[in-house]
Amino acid sequence: MTGDSWGRALAQLPYLVHVLLLGAAMTVQVTAGGFVVAIVLGLVFAVLKTAPARILRVFATAYAEIFRGVPVLTQLFLIYFGLANIGIKLEPVPAAIVGFGINGGAYLTEVFRAGIEAIHGGQLEGASAIGMTRATAMWYVVLPQAVRVVLPPLGNFAIGLLKDTSIASAVAAPELSFRARTLVDQTFLSTQIYLMVAVLYLAMSLPLSRVVRALEARMGRGHVA
Repeated sequence: MTGDSWGRALAQLPYLVHVLLLGAAMTVQVTAGGFVVAIVLGLVFAVLKTAPARILRVFATAYAEIFRGVPVLTQLFLIYFGLANIGIKLEPVPAAIVGFGINGGAYLTEVFRAGIEAIHGGQLEGASAIGMTRATAMWYVVLPQAVRVVLPPLGNFAIGLLKDTSIASAVAAPELSFRARTLVDQTFLSTQIYLMVAVLYLAMSLPLSRVVRALEARMGRGHVA
C-alpha cells in the first residue's frame, strides 16, 4: 500500500506541484501584504507611543497591548466572520492580509519604539534648533536611523509571518496549507503532499534567513566601526 501511494504520487506529481505552487504564490502575496500593513501600523503607533502628548501614548499602548494579547487566529475570525455580521464582507485574502497586518503592527510598534528610543534625544533637539518641527525631524532624522537599527528584527518578523500564514487557511484563503489540505482530501496522499509543502516552506524561508543573517552581520560591522 505504501509503495502504491508513492507510485500514485509520482504519477500525479506535475498536478500536485502546480497546485502547491499556486498556494505558495498566494502565501507570498499574503506575507508581503501583511508585512507592508504591519510596517505602516508599527511605524505610526511607534511614533505615537513616543509622542509628548499622553493621550497619544495611551492610545498607541492600548493598540499594542490588545492586538498582541489576542491570538492572530481569533483576530482573523473576527475580521472575516465578525465583520460580515455587520455588513462588511471581506474576501479571504484581504481579510488575511488585514488580520496579519494589524496583529504584526502591534508587535512592530514595540520594535520601532525601541529603535526610535535608541537614537540619542539630542538629535531631535538639534533638529528643532534649526527650525524643524517634531514631525519633520522624526521623518527625516530619527526614523531613517531607527529603521537601520531594527532591520534584523524586521527580517525575523518576516520569516515568522511567512510561516504563520498557514493559519489563513482557517478563513479559506487559498494559500499553501489550504491547497495542501484540499489535495489531501482529493488524493489521500498526505505524507507525500505535506513533505512537498515542507520543502516549499523551506525554499521560501531559507533565502529570507540568509538575508536576515547578512543584515545582522552588516549592522554588527557598522556598530563596531
